[in-house]
Amino acid sequence: MLCASLVLANVSLDARATGTYLVKINPTLNGLDIKIEPVAKTGVLVVKLTNKTQTKVRCDLYYEAGPQKPHRSYNFVDPGKTVQSVFRATRVWMSVDVDVKCKAVSK
Repeated sequence: MLCASLVLANVSLDARATGTYLVKINPTLNGLDIKIEPVAKTGVLVVKLTNKTQTKVRCDLYYEAGPQKPHRSYNFVDPGKTVQSVFRATRVWMSVDVDVKCKAVSK
């Protein structure tokens, strides 16, 4: 038990222990003011994206949760709005890495 506690204490700031699995968010926001909020529940991970800029953005998400196959999705987020990306478990997760890449959308 002590070893497990020490390992979790050394996890990077991007990783969060959530219930039964660890979530690590790897953002590439290209200078955009985007809030990323992971909401972890048993068997599902919801990533909330809030656009705090004055322009529409596209966010591409890449989920890696071995042994499950990787999953990709994307969302368009209007200025001042929040959208959700949902990733469901098909196998038991120990951790989920999420790459989030956002960029402004040309009008």
